[in-house]
Amino acid sequence: MSDTIAPGLVSLDAPLGDDKAAVIRALATRVVAEGRATDAGALFDDAWAREEKDETGLPGGIAIPHAKSAAVTTPSLAFARLAPGVDFGAPDGPADLVFLIAAPADAAEAHLAVLSKLARRLMQADFTAGLRAARDADAAVAIVREAIGEAEPTAAGAPASAPKAPAAAPAEAEASGLSIDGRPARIVAVTACATGIAHTFMAADALTAAGRNAGVEVVVEPQGSSGYQALPADVIRNADAVIFATDVDVREPQRFAGKPVVRSGVKRGIEQPDRLIAEAIAAAGDPSATRVGGDAGAVAAAPAERLSWGARIQRILLTGVSYMIPFVAGGGLLIALGFLLGGYDVTENAATIITQNALWNLPEGGEDLFLGPLGLYLGSVAFMIGATSMGFLVPALAGYIAFAIADRPGIAPGFVAGAVAVLMNAGFIGGMIGGLLAGFVAWWLGSLPVPRWLRGLMPVAIIPLLASIVASGLMVLFLGRPIATLMEGLNAWLTELAGTSGIVVVGVILGLMMCFDLGGPVNKVAYAFATAGLAAASTDNPTPYLIMAAVMTAGMVPPLAMALASTVLARDLFPPVERENGKAAWLLGAAFISEGAIPFAAADPLRVIPASMIGGAVTGALSMVFGVQSLAPHGGIFVFFAINPIWGFLIALAAGTVVSALAVVALKKWVGRKELEQAEAGLAVAA
Repeated sequence: MSDTIAPGLVSLDAPLGDDKAAVIRALATRVVAEGRATDAGALFDDAWAREEKDETGLPGGIAIPHAKSAAVTTPSLAFARLAPGVDFGAPDGPADLVFLIAAPADAAEAHLAVLSKLARRLMQADFTAGLRAARDADAAVAIVREAIGEAEPTAAGAPASAPKAPAAAPAEAEASGLSIDGRPARIVAVTACATGIAHTFMAADALTAAGRNAGVEVVVEPQGSSGYQALPADVIRNADAVIFATDVDVREPQRFAGKPVVRSGVKRGIEQPDRLIAEAIAAAGDPSATRVGGDAGAVAAAPAERLSWGARIQRILLTGVSYMIPFVAGGGLLIALGFLLGGYDVTENAATIITQNALWNLPEGGEDLFLGPLGLYLGSVAFMIGATSMGFLVPALAGYIAFAIADRPGIAPGFVAGAVAVLMNAGFIGGMIGGLLAGFVAWWLGSLPVPRWLRGLMPVAIIPLLASIVASGLMVLFLGRPIATLMEGLNAWLTELAGTSGIVVVGVILGLMMCFDLGGPVNKVAYAFATAGLAAASTDNPTPYLIMAAVMTAGMVPPLAMALASTVLARDLFPPVERENGKAAWLLGAAFISEGAIPFAAADPLRVIPASMIGGAVTGALSMVFGVQSLAPHGGIFVFFAINPIWGFLIALAAGTVVSALAVVALKKWVGRKELEQAEAGLAVAA
């Protein structure tokens, strides 16, 4: 890595063009001329696409256009000192120091770390002053190589780091309004940009320096392309507020659940770090401030390499479930809306109505609906959109399970494996297994040492191709039919039981299944059984409607029970984060999103899961006793118009919720940690 920059990549005081596009193109041409990239046009296109998302000009006359590109074969820095400067969108004027950071699409961590070092040094005045004073290209190269650790320091070189400013005394911090409870405020931050090379680390350094100067404790987690070191759990727990200075999604945001948060783009972290810190401190003292949502217990605080395989698999599956939930919620509510507008017969001819009619050519019929033909048409549209969304459940589950294992290269083979699972009638269990297969195959392929010329093709072509062939091939040839047979057997057993006098027993069993793993495979088997039966339901065969009602009502119990226990019955038994999650669980439970109870179950499974199952069994049994029917497969209380009798639904739901809430409170009060530790040890020995 001793040649990240070379004299041939440096242009000093030579005109490269009148605008930033010309400058970027000229630097990309230099990279190709030095044999470090194969296509100047492709490199320019990738860098320009990044530039169009967010301009790369920074205060101080600096610009850092950058890209990860399949055209790049060697990680490179191309540098131009411009006279006059060119506008790159910085608030204080044109840039005269421009670095094009060119990284291969699959750049190794070591290379990305070198490029990130440059970004951090650009925040230091002595480094930029040295570049502005460099006599020739060799001198500029020497300064840059020393800064990124590719050369030994020299007496004439810039120091390794700028001197740290003294931290303000606590009294000064208090006087400036930057203290909380008489101590310096504690802020944690996450920085991340689209490429994870430059802005990510510059924002991290800017926030750290601003906090040091203000006497505020600021700890930053830069989430770069070369990976990231997760903040310790105790640091997050003790923080007063969180700053998310990011252009992409924060990884594992659940760790910060319940904390007051200030969100901004990553460039604001570079340009206005003082203001961001002040806003975070203000949010810490504002009870109405926006807080980080999510499930604090769903992600372990320890680094992944310290987790057991069981814990890793659990995290992987939870990732897939979390990405799948929007398909369930959105699709289910749209289907329910379709029933409301178009009647319960909308399932039979929705596709025909949509393809043969339009708003200006409404279908015949629908006179018995409150909106007439318009309602029939709009209901058909809503139903078809919802059904299409629900059709993505298994592929999305598999795709994002693979994503959790292999990152982006795993998404395509995971989706394909999930679609194959649907084709093979392997259901949710098939999707989970297919996603795991696709993810691990993609991860293994990505870890192979390959020639440099092949690296750019690996994540976009080779890995998706081979991982799809292996994972989906295994599903088709070996795994799909056995899993489908298992699913068919479970469905047949439950259907046979439901057709006898054991209908109440079915309600108990389904209630237990819905509350056992809160959106996991057992829960999904029960839900799939219920939704699959709706196709055969009718006024002459109402059993599937009974089963659907029991499943939905029981699935609402865990989040509602945890909400009742943590926000009303026994607030002191739950930590602040869980009390915050409890507020959100009211809505999640009302909408039939069982996953709303996951943060409680993840933090205390041996109390929460048994309590949830007890309440779920009660609700499932009462739903059957009252003969509650649900014509909608999802939506909870929001599809009340599709539930009959609604009074039976509400009584069954309330009874199970209260039973579960009282059970979890009793377990937390009277079953101590010692007993739980003994139980956990017993489970570990049995395993």
